[in-house]
Amino acid sequence: MNPGSGTLVINILSEGKAETYEGIYQCTARNERGAAISNNIVVRPSRSPLWTKEKLEPMTLQNGQPLVLPCRPPIGLPPPIIFWMDNSFQRLPQSERVSQGLNGDLYFSNVLPEDTREDYICYARFNHTQTIQQKQPISVKVISVDDLNDTIAANLSDTEFYGGKSSGERPPTFLTPEGNASNKEELRGNTLSLECIAEGLPTPIIHWRKEDGTLPANRTFYKNFRKTLQIIHVSEADSGKYQCIAKNALGVVHHTIAVTVKAAPYWIMAPRNLVLSPGEDGSLICRANGNPKPKISWLTNGVPIEIAPDDPSRKIDGDTIIFSTIQERSSAVYQCNASNEYGYLLANAFVNVLAEPPRILTSANTLYQVIANRPALLDCVFFGSPLPTIEWFKGAKGSALREDIYVLHENGTLEIPVAQKDSTGTYTCVARNKLGMAKNEVQLEIKDPTMIIKQPEYAVVQRGGTVTFECKVKHDPTLVPTVRWLKDNSELPNEDRFTVNKDHLVIADVIDHDGGTYTCVANTTLDNVSASAMLSVVAPTPTPAPIYDVPNPPFDLELTNHLDKSVQLSWTPGDNNNSPITKFIIEYEDSMHDAGLWHHLTEVPGTQTTTQLQLSPYVNYSFRVVAVNSIGSSLPSEASEQYLTKAAEPDKNPTNVEGLGSEPDNLVITWKPLSGFESNGPGLQYKVSWRQKDGDDDWTSVVVANVSKYIVSGTPTFVPYLIKVQALNDVGFAPEPAAVMGHSGEDLPMVAPGNVRVNVVNSTLAEVHWDPVPLKSIRGHLQGYRIYYWKTQSTSKRSKRHLEKKILTFQGSKTHGMLPGLEPFSHYKLNVRVVNGKGEGPASPDRVFTTPEGVPSAPSSLKIINPTLDSLTLEWEPPSHPNGILTEYTLKYQPINSTHELGPLVDIKIPANKTRWTLKNLNFSTRYKFYFYAQTSAGSGSQITEEAVTTVDEGKMAGIPPDVGAGKVQAIKPRIRNLTAAAAETSATVSWEYEGPEHVTFYIEYGVVGSKEDWRKEIVNGSRSYFGLKGLMPGTAYKVRVGAEGDSGFVSAEDVFETGPAMASRQVDIATQGWFIGLMCAVALLILILLIVCFIRRNKGGKYPVKEKEDAHADPEIQPMKEDDGTFGEYSDAEYQRPSKKGSRTPSERTVDKAGSDDSLVDYGEGVNGQFNEDGSFIGQYSGKKEKEPAEGNESSEAPSPVNAMNSFV
Repeated sequence: MNPGSGTLVINILSEGKAETYEGIYQCTARNERGAAISNNIVVRPSRSPLWTKEKLEPMTLQNGQPLVLPCRPPIGLPPPIIFWMDNSFQRLPQSERVSQGLNGDLYFSNVLPEDTREDYICYARFNHTQTIQQKQPISVKVISVDDLNDTIAANLSDTEFYGGKSSGERPPTFLTPEGNASNKEELRGNTLSLECIAEGLPTPIIHWRKEDGTLPANRTFYKNFRKTLQIIHVSEADSGKYQCIAKNALGVVHHTIAVTVKAAPYWIMAPRNLVLSPGEDGSLICRANGNPKPKISWLTNGVPIEIAPDDPSRKIDGDTIIFSTIQERSSAVYQCNASNEYGYLLANAFVNVLAEPPRILTSANTLYQVIANRPALLDCVFFGSPLPTIEWFKGAKGSALREDIYVLHENGTLEIPVAQKDSTGTYTCVARNKLGMAKNEVQLEIKDPTMIIKQPEYAVVQRGGTVTFECKVKHDPTLVPTVRWLKDNSELPNEDRFTVNKDHLVIADVIDHDGGTYTCVANTTLDNVSASAMLSVVAPTPTPAPIYDVPNPPFDLELTNHLDKSVQLSWTPGDNNNSPITKFIIEYEDSMHDAGLWHHLTEVPGTQTTTQLQLSPYVNYSFRVVAVNSIGSSLPSEASEQYLTKAAEPDKNPTNVEGLGSEPDNLVITWKPLSGFESNGPGLQYKVSWRQKDGDDDWTSVVVANVSKYIVSGTPTFVPYLIKVQALNDVGFAPEPAAVMGHSGEDLPMVAPGNVRVNVVNSTLAEVHWDPVPLKSIRGHLQGYRIYYWKTQSTSKRSKRHLEKKILTFQGSKTHGMLPGLEPFSHYKLNVRVVNGKGEGPASPDRVFTTPEGVPSAPSSLKIINPTLDSLTLEWEPPSHPNGILTEYTLKYQPINSTHELGPLVDIKIPANKTRWTLKNLNFSTRYKFYFYAQTSAGSGSQITEEAVTTVDEGKMAGIPPDVGAGKVQAIKPRIRNLTAAAAETSATVSWEYEGPEHVTFYIEYGVVGSKEDWRKEIVNGSRSYFGLKGLMPGTAYKVRVGAEGDSGFVSAEDVFETGPAMASRQVDIATQGWFIGLMCAVALLILILLIVCFIRRNKGGKYPVKEKEDAHADPEIQPMKEDDGTFGEYSDAEYQRPSKKGSRTPSERTVDKAGSDDSLVDYGEGVNGQFNEDGSFIGQYSGKKEKEPAEGNESSEAPSPVNAMNSFV
């Protein structure tokens, strides 16, 4: 044994005979923790014994008789490789008639005179010992019937006369295996080899099939002229009966081989090492399979566990060892042994009872550098027992990082899916178990990505000229990039003509070879980018290019060498027109079946003008040839003479064979018929066969004409059938087809689902469970279950509308489903029916359930009447959908002063039976904003808002024009002001300010001033106060009108603008001039400064549109509520969120698109084009669809209001 390695070395040359060391070896490794043992290692010496001496008599046979030449090689280890040769060491030719069997014997299906020879020699090659053994030569003489009478006496005197059968034609019989059936066993994972060798005259052809199954396509191979069937990597599924069929013109013979696949033990779950801390529980699982089922036994430290020292924390349960409250002394190496008669498996598992506080193995203060917008992975390799829990923190006092933003891997790694600049910082990994804690800090830096801001461009240069490619790189200032150039993805030529500086590649004295693709590659330690450009080199003085065209058509087509299934076609090519012919396409016409249609047959290289064409039987062929070059295809040649091939039996069967019943008592068998080209002969018909799959009946067959359907009547309902459709014509039958399975007709189900249960999840959702219907009662293919449900009445008894039934269908064998979109506080009934391909079964008894209360909708209306100096009266209508019993109303209001600042918020509770309320002790001449919503026991509903002004003190109205009024201002009158149009050459941006009630529709009309053409009209999406006009004519005066339509009427405003003049074309592109780029940069900087100043001034004061004020003054305490649990939802747009100075920026609930929250049954069940998942959850969004607004012109740079952000969200 080699020292320190455990390897055992046996030197047979110096330490005795190999037989001395034959046996089973096993290695054991021990230390203070336990002992591990290896699998059994079997050592056997190779053997190559000599051939047994025997006297071989010469054999004389009549022409056509069968013959078997035995080999019977000596038994060696490993078994020898057998082959037959002659005295000249040449392999004897083999064919369908003469072949070598798996046992080494040489089989002749029938002998011929050319089989006569005296040197049939069987050789056995022992590869391991590199020796070849030879059997004595066998002499065979084949004589004809005429010669037999003259020679039989002499042959009988000194030789053996082999056989005595007639030499005439005869049906097949099997030489091996014998009889009608045999058995074969093979081990799982090995290659299964089945052999059938038949004799007969003419020579039989062998076919294979598997009864009640198909041969695995990717694992099946045929050897020895299809006499040997091989299936590699066999498994238990390959067990079954295999049938070999020998067939010649005089008959057919079958042999069935019953194959059983046994299996040595193999792992399903091998035991794994286990690390436990004292007091913990655990288990070792050892699961193996095989045929027969292997026996599982356990060892500990190499000793059978039955005689090992007792361990009270250990319990053995078959293939599992269970540890309960384990102690440190229980550490050991356990072995699991799985054995059966075919093999042996052994696996070691170390149970290590360890108490260790956490340790972090990642180096402290490791620096990670990541490119922005890429994933960042921060490692925290840890160890401890019990297994520590891992938490990550950012910064010194940060909270634990959550998995909704970060990904916490089981190995401790923290993943930031998309690292941003603000991800930079210190991250702390903390590992804890009951024995202690460990932590480690790592640093993360986010770098800017490397970019090529000026890419090389396509260039054309004359031979001998100079060309320059530019490649300007922008990178993170802390990273050092390296820039290199490639030509055609290879290094640049090492020539002085190529000059590379910081941003340029210069190529001087360009030659033709310089043409190609040049790539600039910028690398940093973290990323790399590249950009490419083509260089084309042209001649200084171009010469006229030759005229290139498609070839002229070939001609002089000639057919020679006519055979049954082939013919030779030759032709003469036409002119290639300066482009070499790359290939010829041969097409054919079948004037018998498809006259006038040309089909692709084959293609040959452009250097070939003769080819042998493989043809199909019973086709009247004409051929033509098309030449192809790099320009295109020529016209077809003239057609060749016609050639009619001989008829033959079909070589294929119909496809797409199916069996489906149209009525409960029939079976409709359909198939795709063969085309006339595939019929191979006249009189095409089909043999249709069928029998019940699970019965013992014989096949019933009928021959039908060239149709595609046959109906079998009088069948039992929904029974599986095996079906075959075989083609035949006047010459014979096609090969035996494979059987397919079909079913007779379905009938309606007989039984309703039982034990229907309803679980109300919330006010709009219920879950239904039912017991499945027995398959025999379904009487067809189970399509699913269908729930009919309808509302009997609303609990609040407010709904008087017609109640209709709704349907949800659940696919497959599901036994539960969800009913969404229910109305709160309502009574419902439902029943369940099973559905098959024929239709629905009977309904289950109706089940009644009631939905609980929900939150109400917003009040239907809110009006403010009778304003006085210090009071306002509010009138409203109750919610259209109370969804329960209203408990009270909540009214909140607050004043808005002249600077649009919000005053204190007042909260009032109003009884549910009130529809009118008067507010007193208000400030005179003051604008108030009101928020109003209803409540049920389930929570608060959606709010409705309104604004109004108390009347003006008449004592302070001196000098105010009469039209201002003496004070009954009930609502704000709408108006549009500050209408402006910023025009460019072919576009304009129109903006305006709107004051007035919400829920208005804006539109824009515009046209050329003085033109009689109709104005164009555009609808503005949402509540935006700007719109972009495109496609305008340069230098033209336009008139624009902005209108607003709503419940309070119609208002509009007009303006006139003129587009800029058209820019004259220039010979020089000034966009590439340096002075122009500098000027544009200066203008852009100046505009940026002006925008910043305007933004600051706007925030300090200015006009405040009513629409924007409503949004700004929304009640901060009232938020939209989630329908299911009554908690407050949050609608926001993170991109535009900013803190407000006063009050809340939350928009009024009335600005939400109602279509965005309507429930739709389309999203849930197939009865309304929806689907459910297996667990009853629904597929699709439980909301309305989102539509992205199209960009319109140069939109305003002002940040959108919260209302716009809300509309974008909805």
